[in-house]
Amino acid sequence: MGVREEPGAPDTAGDDEDAQESDAARRRRRVQFLRELHEAKQLRDRVQPRRARAARMRQQMRMRTFRW
Repeated sequence: MGVREEPGAPDTAGDDEDAQESDAARRRRRVQFLRELHEAKQLRDRVQPRRARAARMRQQMRMRTFRW
């Protein structure tokens, strides 16, 4: 298990810069993950067209029966 900082620990300027950098790094990793996920879904749809079509039909049915 990882070590976590105490919630009441005082913040310093260096910690703020590290927090911003880690936040930016987290956003970059998230964008890359979502991009790869989208590519994987497209590949799966190309490889399994029948399953992809059935999934689209189910999604359309869900959207038709959804009440705003």
